[in-house]
Amino acid sequence: MSVGNLDPTAAEQLDMYRRMALIKANDERSRKVIMSGRLVMPYYSPRGQDVIPSAVSVNLTDDDYICTIYRGTHDMLAKGFPLKDMWAEVAGRTTGTCKGKGGPMHLTCPEKGVMVTTGIVGSSMPIANGIAWGSQLKGDGRVTVAYFGDAAANIGAFHESLNLAAVWKLPVVFVCQNNEWGEHTAYEKTSNVRVADRAAAYGMPGERVDGNDPFAVYAAARRAVARARAGDGPSLIEAMTYRFHGHVFGDQDAYMDKARKADAMANDPVLRFRARLVESGIAGEDELAAIEAAIEAAIDEAVDYALASPFPDVAELKRDVFAEELA
Repeated sequence: MSVGNLDPTAAEQLDMYRRMALIKANDERSRKVIMSGRLVMPYYSPRGQDVIPSAVSVNLTDDDYICTIYRGTHDMLAKGFPLKDMWAEVAGRTTGTCKGKGGPMHLTCPEKGVMVTTGIVGSSMPIANGIAWGSQLKGDGRVTVAYFGDAAANIGAFHESLNLAAVWKLPVVFVCQNNEWGEHTAYEKTSNVRVADRAAAYGMPGERVDGNDPFAVYAAARRAVARARAGDGPSLIEAMTYRFHGHVFGDQDAYMDKARKADAMANDPVLRFRARLVESGIAGEDELAAIEAAIEAAIDEAVDYALASPFPDVAELKRDVFAEELA
């Protein structure tokens, strides 16, 4: 199966950068808003992993699906989750995508293909299989991407999902964002094998890439998405990266190697790609600055919109629970 040129076009490179810059700016604003006391909520910073969903999502359409988990804000933003709707939902307001009932842990936006988000580690994979099976039955040509972390590769749902997806040739792309930490435990303490190497056991392609290299992630995603869309079945991508912050906001990350963390942050993949765009002539400093300013303005508007929106009425507790309200 030929997928053509595996290098992103100039337009795609700019699109990837816009998504990365949005993830970076939104993370910085989220932490600032929480520290100011304007919002009280659990928050899981995705910084360091900005490249992965940005490079994957430029290979998808609004009609394609993604499934992620509670720490996947970057996956959702890269897929096009509207900022106002997201901020209203994390703030628990009625104008959010789930009317404030989902909050920061259970975001969803079907209009952009961002499907059920849960707080269960590894849950994205069996859910993605179900959605992909529906696409297969309907023959609609849609692809589903399941994002998960390295720790999730050690639970039963990972093996069951890959096995079933391979047997049924489901249009799924499994993307492991290996940030080297499963909550507070280093990956090497929990597994002796690479995640990508496990693909062979289920008869599907498995590829390990530098998750901080937009070109490498783009090429792997392009191959996997094309394979899934053609009806040739699933693929597994292990994208290696490193998270910049602790497991959850407020975690002092004392368990992380200080030198390793400092090195990762000094080589921020978003800033590296920005410099590459300028050096290669893809974009000028003024153009990138304009993109960043527009993102900051959009976040300003989204935060103000969210905090000005009303909280749900108590009556909402009984709505959307049953198909018919019970007496």
